[in-house]
Amino acid sequence: MAKPPASLNAHVTHLEMTAAPKASLPVPVNIQTAIMRAPSMPLPFYRYLYRQVGARWQWVERLRMSDEELAAVLHDKRNTICVLYVNGAPAGFYEYVTRDDDTIELSHFGLIEHALGLGIGKWFLLQALYAIWSQNPQRVVTTTNNLDHPRALQLYQMFGFSPVSTGSAVVRPLSDKELLELFKKS
Repeated sequence: MAKPPASLNAHVTHLEMTAAPKASLPVPVNIQTAIMRAPSMPLPFYRYLYRQVGARWQWVERLRMSDEELAAVLHDKRNTICVLYVNGAPAGFYEYVTRDDDTIELSHFGLIEHALGLGIGKWFLLQALYAIWSQNPQRVVTTTNNLDHPRALQLYQMFGFSPVSTGSAVVRPLSDKELLELFKKS
């Protein structure tokens, strides 16, 4: 029987921004990009994106959801998912959810490994923020932690997010059994 992976302690930072970003960045040169909204994303494709983007950063919550639980979250009309394509291949995604009339949460944002180092991370985050602010919220919130990309907090702050609180969480990485089950769902 496989030994369950050790739990990881995460230092969590909750962030908020109350004004749209003022920055402007050009599309990176020598690559073709497209950002497409995916209103009825198939669950296997979402799990693929989520795993490809989040494996390095210990994203596990959505991978542990049943099909029914995941479909309820993804296909909720308040939830929006947009996929980044670079040179024709999926390269990342962002997801946001309208919490109420005033607040939108950027719940997921990231790039797949092959898209790292191309100079598109800042540009892609800015596109996500433009899309969110076009909905006219009063504030946008997000969360990051020390298991995320080492420059995630700095990047969010560069575009206007401010830390509002911190806390801790325990993350339990996927076990071999969970990974096998996930493979079967794909």
